[in-house]
Formats: sequence, C-alpha cells, structure tokens
Amino acid sequence: MKFAIAVVALAVLSAASTLFVLHNEWTLYYGDADAHLNIARRIIDARTPGYEQIGTVWLPLPHVLMLPLVRRDDLWRNGLAGAIPSSICFVLAGAFFFAAALSLFRSTAAAWAGLGVFALNPNLLYLQATPMTEPVLLACLMALFYATVRFRQTQSWWAVTGAGLAALAATLTRYEGWFVVPFVAGFFLLRAKKRTTAILFLTIAMLGPLYWLAHNWWSYGNPLEFYNGPYSAKAIYERALEHHVPPYPGDHDWLAAVWYFATAVRLTMGWLAFVLAAAGIWAAWKRKAGWPILFLLLPPAFYVWSMHSGSTPLYIPVLWPNSYYNTRYALSALPLIAFCVGALVFWLPSRRRAWSAAAISVACAIAASPICWKESVVNSQGRRAWTQQAALYLAAEYRTGAGIFTSLGDLAAIYREAGIPLRETLNEGNRPLFLPTTRQPLLLLHEEWAVAMAGDPVASAIERLSVQSGPKYELMKTIVVKAQPVIQIYRRTQPPPVLEEPDDQ
Repeated sequence: MKFAIAVVALAVLSAASTLFVLHNEWTLYYGDADAHLNIARRIIDARTPGYEQIGTVWLPLPHVLMLPLVRRDDLWRNGLAGAIPSSICFVLAGAFFFAAALSLFRSTAAAWAGLGVFALNPNLLYLQATPMTEPVLLACLMALFYATVRFRQTQSWWAVTGAGLAALAATLTRYEGWFVVPFVAGFFLLRAKKRTTAILFLTIAMLGPLYWLAHNWWSYGNPLEFYNGPYSAKAIYERALEHHVPPYPGDHDWLAAVWYFATAVRLTMGWLAFVLAAAGIWAAWKRKAGWPILFLLLPPAFYVWSMHSGSTPLYIPVLWPNSYYNTRYALSALPLIAFCVGALVFWLPSRRRAWSAAAISVACAIAASPICWKESVVNSQGRRAWTQQAALYLAAEYRTGAGIFTSLGDLAAIYREAGIPLRETLNEGNRPLFLPTTRQPLLLLHEEWAVAMAGDPVASAIERLSVQSGPKYELMKTIVVKAQPVIQIYRRTQPPPVLEEPDDQ
C-alpha cells in the first residue's frame, strides 16, 4: 500500500509538472532536448529513414523510447513525444528509490523523507518534463540500486538478472552507465555466495557497450567514433582549444573539478539539503549502508573525473566564467543527498519522524534554486529568436516537395516549428546523398531551398555555385541575432542546365 501511494503521488506530481512546463512553452528550451527529439523523429521521418539515423555520440535508448509518440506531428512539434517518456522514467526512478530506501531503513517516514527531497527538487521536475536523457538514466540507476539492495538481502538470481537488465539499459542511455558496471560487478563478486553471479551480471550488462562499439564500427568504420570522432566531446574540445578558447574549469585540476561540481550541487539542491545530507552520511553509515553510499557516489564521481579529464564543461553563475552550462550534471548527486537525508530522519525519535519528513521535504524544495530552468532560458534566448523568425518565413513560403538543402543540429528546430517534415530536407543524416552534394553541388544539388548557418558546408556549397554556370540561388532572408550564428535562407532562381541528348546522326 505504501508503495502504491508513492507511485500515485509521483505520477500526479510528474503530470502536473509536465503540463505546467508545456503550458509555459519551456519543453524544448534546452538545445539538447530539441536534438534528442529530432534524432528520434528522423528515424521514421527522413530522406533516408531507418537505423542509420540513430547516430554515434548519443546513446540510443532515450530516442528509441520516443519512437511510439514522435510519429505524431502534434507531439513532435510541442515536444511531448519526448517529455512523456522522461516523465514515466521519473516515476519509475522515484518508485525504485522509495522501494530501496524502505527496504534499507525499515522506516516509512525515512523513506518518504528521501523520496520528498528527490521528487520535489525543482530542477529534476523541470528536466523530467523535457526530452532530456537524465530522467531515463535515473530510472535505470535506481532500478539497479534496488536490485543490488534486494540481492544483498535475498541472494536471489532474479535480483541479479534485474540488476543486469537495469545496467544494460543504463549503458544504452548515458556513459555514466558504463562507469558504474565494473563497481557493481565487484559488489556481486564480494557479496555473492557464487562467483557465477558476477559473471551473469556482466554477461547481461556488457551487451550494451559491446553493441555500441559494434554499431560505431559498422556505421562509421571506427568502434570508438563516439569517443574520438568529429562530433565527439573530445574532438569538440580540441577544436575549441585550437581557437584559443580557455580550458574548461577543472581540466587536469582535481581541486577545481571538485569545487565546481560541489558548488553546482549546492545550487541545484539548495544549502539546506546539502547540509542535512552531510550530517546524514554518518547516520547512513551507522545503518550499515556502506554499499548504498558507495553506489550513489558513483555518478557524481564520474562527472568529477570527466571534468578533470577535460571532456566535460560545467559552468555556474557564481564561479568563472560566470555563466550557465551543464548545471544539470549536478543532479547526479540528488539520489545520494536524498538517501542521506532519509537516513538522518531515521535517527530522529519515532514520534517526530512523520512531521519532520514532511517539513524537511518541503523546506529542501523551497531552498533549491531552479538553476537548470534558468540555464535553459538564458542559453536559448538567441536560438529561439532566430528559430522563430526562420520558421515563420518558411511556413509561409515553402511548398511541399520543393526540398531543402540544409544541415540539421540546431537548424532542425526550424522545420519542427514550421511543421515541415524532415523528409523534405537533405541533410548530413543522409550521408550517401549529402556529402557528394556538398562537394559537387553543380551536378547534384536539385533542392529548391537551402538553409544554412554562415560558413557551414551548405553555405560553402551555395557560394561555390555563384561562380559556376549551374543552378543559381538567391539569398532571400538573412537572420542576425546578437551573439548567434547568422542564418541564411536561399531559394533557387535558375534551375540546373538541361543536358541535351547526343545527336545520333
């Protein structure tokens, strides 16, 4: 009954938050949210739809979960096709967290306190209402957490199998899942009565990384394309350094990496939860919760390590460079903080636990800053401005079947907002067609329209045509927004020359 009430409460909270975000049109403020949504859409709506549209850097499970809904144009355009799977995963994450806490503490009040800190955090409530991947990963990790807790208590093969499946899902969602797997395997090796338990777990969990390595090798000829390919975080950072962009905070500096991450955690969770959790670590340890603390420390440790390696930037407004970027990474510490707060409530006198749990949950939610929402607002202002202008123009001028030569990325939002199917575009996702067209536009470019960011491969191809005797494109609209790339919309004014058939006489 307690579990059922928790699930219903989570579902109501999730639905209310998702509808509130949708009503205020915040669902796709994050550029990554729009990108995830459009990756899922182009699997079924592209010039060359199908498996190849899955891509390379971002892992596939979140996009696969969107497929049943992203077919509907209205759910694609308003973002609900991606927000609904995130919301469901939020409910699953909270349910597994509550079940694990209840099993460990044997205290309803302590479990509710932890769940309250977890589920009422305004930053998580915002992310779960968007097509972001964090809620999906949380569901996978909390299922894995619960499975390990159950195994420690029961030595059940079902718990091992469940842990393996949860880890498999995590490894297909975000790379934090890859980092967690060897530690969980070590847990089974030490805790299980049979060593075959760890083998079973690894056999299931490693299917995810092995599949992704094989996918990258088959699709791109490089099993590590996601790590060192041109669109990887590593390559992006190296290009930035070549253009004299300052190194990311924490790059090869453990102290700075820990300080930036801890400050981000304090901002996303609020000072109250931060302080209570610090005290609650001792309480959790007294409850013999060493493994839960270690497990919940793994995702934050992954981010600190990533910041130190230089591949992960995290900017917060109170530290240099005093801006917003990837603040949501601090939410990886939310389950740990929520668990430690629950442990603290457990050690209170029993007659005070219930009201203390309610008061602490509400107070922590109020004290937390909605910094992730703020980041999405600040960082998307320029992008939303040029997206809206371009979408309004194309919605009025474009006619189905004319074709658009374009790159996707952020530009994909233009077509979603204008209601133009992605199959109307020729883009880099159609590699066998796109790459030759960028190199030989005189022979291969037949689209009536072209939409480009100044300087991108599409713009370069159009510029080459201007000095060749082939199809001519006129610059119909230039969109300039401060501190944003210049958007150029071209229309063909002269068709390609008609090749005359040879005279046989």
